[in-house]
Amino acid sequence: MADGLTIALDGMGGDNAPDAIVRGAAIARERMPQLRYLIYGDESRLRPLLDAEPVLKDVVDLRHTDQVVANTDKPSAALRTGKRSSMRLAIDAVQADEAACAVSAGNTGALMAMAMFGLRTIAGVERPAICSFFPTERGETCMLDLGANVACDADNLVQFAVMGEAFARTAMGIDKPTVGLLNVGVEDLKGKDEVKLAASSLRASDLPIEFKGFVEGDDIARGTVDVVVTDGFTGNIALKTAEGTSRLISAFLREAFQSSLSAKIGYLFARRAMQKLKLRVDPRRYNGAVLLGLNGIVVKSHGGTDALGFANAIGVAYDMATHGFIAKMKQDFERLRAPDSGA
Repeated sequence: MADGLTIALDGMGGDNAPDAIVRGAAIARERMPQLRYLIYGDESRLRPLLDAEPVLKDVVDLRHTDQVVANTDKPSAALRTGKRSSMRLAIDAVQADEAACAVSAGNTGALMAMAMFGLRTIAGVERPAICSFFPTERGETCMLDLGANVACDADNLVQFAVMGEAFARTAMGIDKPTVGLLNVGVEDLKGKDEVKLAASSLRASDLPIEFKGFVEGDDIARGTVDVVVTDGFTGNIALKTAEGTSRLISAFLREAFQSSLSAKIGYLFARRAMQKLKLRVDPRRYNGAVLLGLNGIVVKSHGGTDALGFANAIGVAYDMATHGFIAKMKQDFERLRAPDSGA
């Protein structure tokens, strides 16, 4: 393909594929004109959609495959039988340096398994982690792990801190991100042993990380730190709780504004403010969880997102590739493994 940044897309992954994938690719291309794509999937379904998007003319290399990883497929089965799937081929394109990164809205477990198998982890990383954004009072906070690793030891948490800090610098544009370990209290004596050991290691390390110690659950929404580090069990529960709370508040607001004639009239006056609030907490703005720790960039889009959400996931991949995320992370882990690092 010609000059530009090439991103490999799983054209068949997700609840709204392939329509949302192609439209999302077009939206992202309008925002970032240097983007080019390798799109893997069923040509009979993808070609008409691509032909309907003039902005994608001459910037897409469509590669046919009729094999798709289903949402119900177990990771082990997908890894074993899905070698020609649209998801696996997109990851293989990154491994072969045909693409700078891959984006999929498909099965999360299968994507993690295939990415680990195809790309491996960088030196110093025992386990990859899933990282994504949260809206906060101060702007945005990223959090990891969000479900890849249910149980973690102190070394895993230290590695997550290094990866998350590099992610915040790259994808969020923060020069010196602050990092906190999620705990049941901010006091040094509270929490599980692995969390306390991880805190000790981060304090003793000479890594250029601005470690702020422990943070609690309500600190996430406050934006107390830029990077929240925790195990995948806790992180996934926090994520799903936040998503559920957002839906609950939206339902309460709809119910309140429909409760009476005066409430409906009040909504007319508050409509602009409500639209602003809706935009602020729109989950599509924060779509794009990154599989950190791999020898390549892989972004997981929410499976149920629409075209705008998928375009934002492509944007996350673009930012990480153009700002040299992998090189930054490798440099940080070289320092972490150094004998005098203190970690």
